[in-house]
Amino acid sequence: MLRVTLEQWRMFQAVVEYGGFNQAAVSVHKSQSSIHTAVHKIESALGVKLFRIEGRRTVLTDAGELMLKRANYLLNEAAKVEAVGTTLAEGIETSLRIAVDEILPNELLYRSLEQTSAEFPLLRIELIETILNGSSELLEDDRVDIAIAAEPLLEGFSEELCELEFIAVSSPNHPLQALGRDLTLEDLKLHRQIVIRDSATQEKRDAGWLGAEQRWTVSHLTTSIEMIKSGLGFAWLPEPAIAKFLGSNALKALPLLHNGRRSAQLFLVFKDGDRLGPAARRFVAHLRLNSLSCAT
Repeated sequence: MLRVTLEQWRMFQAVVEYGGFNQAAVSVHKSQSSIHTAVHKIESALGVKLFRIEGRRTVLTDAGELMLKRANYLLNEAAKVEAVGTTLAEGIETSLRIAVDEILPNELLYRSLEQTSAEFPLLRIELIETILNGSSELLEDDRVDIAIAAEPLLEGFSEELCELEFIAVSSPNHPLQALGRDLTLEDLKLHRQIVIRDSATQEKRDAGWLGAEQRWTVSHLTTSIEMIKSGLGFAWLPEPAIAKFLGSNALKALPLLHNGRRSAQLFLVFKDGDRLGPAARRFVAHLRLNSLSCAT
């Protein structure tokens, strides 16, 4: 039998989180004596000292630091168990929140969504389109259930979903196309590059070649494509998104000597598969199957 209850660990965590016994009591709506009693029972049961007093501050001991890490993990896992139980009790979910990196081919996404909706016609789907770290951030913040992201999760489930080819392109009438020879990156530096902004709000990152002195940054892939079709710059763009424009000669691949094509990987990510409802699991299954035809 466990000598320390989850509630006692939660009281210990609260003292650390709120900076003292008095603050913890106010924040978790418990009496100060109950907080002291919970921490004392942990110390007595395990034979360790969790806190020391430095002036007017309550500070973790070395043992307390170690126990806090374990307690945080234990409480997080307990919360996940409860969430799984709630999912099982509720049965089929009524809504599904999905974050999708804009470079994912539309055909792959739309087919997977339509197949899922056919099986669950009352399911409400909320789709949030992102760039770079945006999908991962939404998932980490529990604002979506599933993400198709440019990076795998550090913790949780990550699976390689689709590898995409990016092609350096411009308008056929762009000055770079008139040089009549193979291009180098030095040639590109003299012209405007169109870059898509990371939609994350915290840990933004840049991706790809950013060597051009002139640069316009936009928020959406479609904006970038329209600008380049209008002759306003060049960029590396995902082949599935521009295939029809290449076919109609609205866009033209730049004759780069090196690095005219680049690849990027997309990942299917979610925090805990046991917390996904039946509709979410079917969407994942359809996405995996449909991704077999993803352009590489």
